[in-house]
Amino acid sequence: MKEAVEMIVKALVNEPEAVEVREVESERGAVMIEVRVAQTDVGKVIGRQGSTIRALRSVLHAAGLKRNRRFVLDILE
Repeated sequence: MKEAVEMIVKALVNEPEAVEVREVESERGAVMIEVRVAQTDVGKVIGRQGSTIRALRSVLHAAGLKRNRRFVLDILE
């Protein structure tokens, strides 16, 4: 899932070389996907009223249902 999120986020931002994606396993069995982008691109990843980040989280939720996993997406500054 990390690669898919990275590909989508790099397509959204102006500075794709600044995109960093980490996948961290939490204690409860969920997989945390942490995305770090350039400060100027944070708004593009979040989208108008959070619509873009909500759509990304929906895709991760659907993929998690198929794989019996829980994915949590966070944007880090």
